[in-house]
Amino acid sequence: MDRRNHTRQAARRLTAWRREPGIWIALLGLVILSGALVYWATTQRNVVPLGPPRAVQTINPKIGVHTRLTDEVEAWKIKRTFEMVREMGAPWAVEYFPWAYVEDQRGRYEWTHTDMVIDHAERQGIELIARVGFVPGWARPPETTPLYLDEEHFADFGHYAALFAERYAGRINYMIIWNEPNLALEWGYEPVDPAKYVAMLQVVYPMIKEANPQMQVLAGALAPTLAPPGSPDGMNDLAYLQAMYDLGAADYFDILAIHAYGWYSDPDEPADPAVVNWRRVELLREIMVANGDEHKTAMITEGGWNDHPRWTRAVRPGQRIAYTLRAYEIAQTEWPWMESVNLWAFRYPWDAKSYQDYSTFVRTDFEPKPSYEEVRRYSQGQLAQEPAP
Repeated sequence: MDRRNHTRQAARRLTAWRREPGIWIALLGLVILSGALVYWATTQRNVVPLGPPRAVQTINPKIGVHTRLTDEVEAWKIKRTFEMVREMGAPWAVEYFPWAYVEDQRGRYEWTHTDMVIDHAERQGIELIARVGFVPGWARPPETTPLYLDEEHFADFGHYAALFAERYAGRINYMIIWNEPNLALEWGYEPVDPAKYVAMLQVVYPMIKEANPQMQVLAGALAPTLAPPGSPDGMNDLAYLQAMYDLGAADYFDILAIHAYGWYSDPDEPADPAVVNWRRVELLREIMVANGDEHKTAMITEGGWNDHPRWTRAVRPGQRIAYTLRAYEIAQTEWPWMESVNLWAFRYPWDAKSYQDYSTFVRTDFEPKPSYEEVRRYSQGQLAQEPAP
């Protein structure tokens, strides 16, 4: 008896609900509103105010750094990074924008992180040089690394680069095409092949220019190496650059990107084809001039010194500071064709726990290293006593 009454009451309630659809609509609206509030609260946790527009104050407008915000997910850390870059007196920064992070599935784009990085850099008055590369899984064969790109997907890569150039037109004016293609490690563990790299430039460069004619395309970004002919690991950067010219690359880039590591040498050590040092840059410039590209400029997009206590290619901390300041000064006073010098690396999102941690200017927790403080003083004209080597 009780069960039959319960059933009848339930039926009557169901009939009442059906007669008043407004109740259903109201409940549905509450569910949607609740979901929207949860989504808003979740996303707002990683949003920080941009703050007022700022400008970099410096006596050397060529000072730059290579930031590493690709895997930095917290907005306040991205903002703080660019604040500290500005306070150091660096108007330039190279930042990596991997293709696979934006278009992990073909035709589906996620620009949120890229937008956030560019917004904060712009607000702090930093001119970003965008480095692009890193191939998504759908654009490469199975069992290959994200640094492998075959001819079949050159146009797909070009499409991403062109979309990037168009989306950030007027905000991003420089783009590096690939990184260190003269190393097998950075070329998908394939044999180093300047012809293939030039073929990629010939596809990608026109696509970028069509999307944004003002974008300045940087090519090269070659690793300084003394690899002998036929080495499975890489190709001498001087030989690679000449091969690029021989293959017709001159019409497919606007600026040469250069990697310049001093290793254990003084930045004033003379250039020598048999030595990797800071002034090896001058040998690359000679190749540009010899091939009729003296009208083009260059940028150092990676480089500097390391002060690890046990790494064989490192220098002492005092030497690193002195060499860094001198490197910026050489570019300012001796290399009119050099637009910017972006040293590796400003800060890592987490400790590498290797010699690489000794290349940074700022620790993971944003504590400035002495190299940061001395560059800041130099950029403000507050020349401190020369650090002891």
